Amino acid sequence: MEETLKVQWDGGFVFSSQTPSGFNFVMDSHPETGGQGKGPTPFEAMLASTAACSAIDVMIVLNKMKQEVESYHIEVSYERSAPEGTYPRPITGMVVHHVVKGPKVDPAAVEKAVKLSDEKYCSVIATHRTEVEVRSTWEIQ
Repeated sequence: MEETLKVQWDGGFVFSSQTPSGFNFVMDSHPETGGQGKGPTPFEAMLASTAACSAIDVMIVLNKMKQEVESYHIEVSYERSAPEGTYPRPITGMVVHHVVKGPKVDPAAVEKAVKLSDEKYCSVIATHRTEVEVRSTWEIQ
């Protein structure tokens, strides 16, 4: 069954995403291109989704392994294939760096959790690794 996510224009370059799970969030363009600063750019939202997808997986695994995490964040570094001002500018490489803090966190547990997310569970990372067929259609109402 096909799933659908709706994005609604809110004026200017502001768009609200209405997710299948019932949550909404706002995206906008950079102010220098006419954006109003009301949310992340779609590109930034994609990068944040990559990090959050993996982070959720890692925390689920670490919780099951009884690891006491005090703090955790992810840094996503990426390279793009074209210089600024050239379009499109797809990502050609990405590093998802996990930083876990806790007095008794087992490095082997973190390594296993990250590996499971990276290779088995994270659908966003899996999507980045594939060539997805994208079709654009349109209609006028």
